[in-house]
Amino acid sequence: MLLSEILYTIPLRTVSGKTDINIEQIEFDSRQVKANSLFVAIPGTQVDGHLFIEKAISLGAIAVLCERLPEIIEPNITYLQVENAAMSMGLCAANFYQHPSKKLGLIGVTGTNGKTSIATLLFNLFRKLGYKCGMLSTVQNQIEDEVIPSTHTTPDSVKINELLALMHQKGCVYVFMEVSSHSVELHRITGLHFAGGIFTNITQDHLDFHGTFENYIKAKKGFFDKLPKSAFALTNADDKNGKVMLQNTAATKYSYSLKNSGNFKGKVMDCGLFGLQMDVNGQEVWFKLIGKFNAYNLLAVYGAAILLGENSENVLTVLSELTPPPGRFEQVAAPDQRVGIVDYAHTPDALENVLETIEDLKEGHQKVITVVGCGGNRDKGKRPLMAKIACQHSDVVILTSDNPRNEEPEDILADMQAGVSITQRRKVQQIEDRRAAIIKACEIANPEDIILIAGKGHETYQDIKGVKSHFDDREELLKAFLA
Repeated sequence: MLLSEILYTIPLRTVSGKTDINIEQIEFDSRQVKANSLFVAIPGTQVDGHLFIEKAISLGAIAVLCERLPEIIEPNITYLQVENAAMSMGLCAANFYQHPSKKLGLIGVTGTNGKTSIATLLFNLFRKLGYKCGMLSTVQNQIEDEVIPSTHTTPDSVKINELLALMHQKGCVYVFMEVSSHSVELHRITGLHFAGGIFTNITQDHLDFHGTFENYIKAKKGFFDKLPKSAFALTNADDKNGKVMLQNTAATKYSYSLKNSGNFKGKVMDCGLFGLQMDVNGQEVWFKLIGKFNAYNLLAVYGAAILLGENSENVLTVLSELTPPPGRFEQVAAPDQRVGIVDYAHTPDALENVLETIEDLKEGHQKVITVVGCGGNRDKGKRPLMAKIACQHSDVVILTSDNPRNEEPEDILADMQAGVSITQRRKVQQIEDRRAAIIKACEIANPEDIILIAGKGHETYQDIKGVKSHFDDREELLKAFLA
């Protein structure tokens, strides 16, 4: 595509060189640059792309989009100076791939908890309703049955547009996408056209990146602020920030609720270890998902489906057949009736939701044993809160390592221990090795006791000092049960 076409609607500060040249690739990672590339120099949080302009040119870049022009200007290279390189890259990517998001029904899901569950349920629901679909999620990116592993909750803007173009090429009608707060702040979704947006809830998370809770809310709200008039905005009326999300949106506003009035109203009739009975807009349905948090997820999915023009009875019939996504309140069976649950809960609110659900389900004699850790190089403020919540809702708590990344596990555990009160210390053990912690939980559990392994859910690795080694909580729990 001609560079001049890629630059359509891009606010340029200065242009040096030709724009009637053919570009074959847009790239912001200098290591991936090939011949005839447009290299975008982004001043990232870890590395400044401007430091790699020379390297990108040596690998074949013929145009450079940047915020600061380099000291040495190569005569045969086109330099494009912009105010915000990340935002400009999103617009360039949309132009380069010919705006695939406008050719699809792209639905974005944002919030602290529930994004993966809702995106996955929508993907499975609409496939069973007869549509070809795509999904962009934390667990995986998927085009019908083809699975493409994901590395971020929301990929970079070039990758998103590439995937959306491929989805359109393969006949997808709808795409369901998790929209993280990072993706809004870093302009990964800039240039995309959404047909609808869903808000789940907002609680403390990612303050290592956003700095304050107010900034975190602002980032989530930024997604709705940019929805077009033709889109719908569906919010959780039971979350105090639900209305905040809709304050400045041009989209048509709708809500779902278990407690307040809403367009899509639900009521939990019965909840057990094997399912959930609900009244949804006057229709009583049994679902295979478990817990009140899933009642909200189901309402959001139902509401979105109705807003996309589907028949209520058909939607509820298919939803009643669906199972939870991997690592979301996933049960692992033990031969002696010990109950194992693996859940991705890695925020205080998510952990509390899961443990409150377990409390509601358990019978008097059953103990709850929780194995939980916190990730390294992430929001430190939630570490004592996670430990405190685990202690409040469990009979035994084993604090362990999660993905320590580049932090020392003992430092993370010390932060968690700060949330353990003097009276609760008797119920807390600390076992740094996650495998050993899971084994210990199974050893001390009696038949029918409930073991919760929280924090990693679907993940199949453990990240230590930059090395990702295979580790799957579900596999480890099953092995420990069978030992």
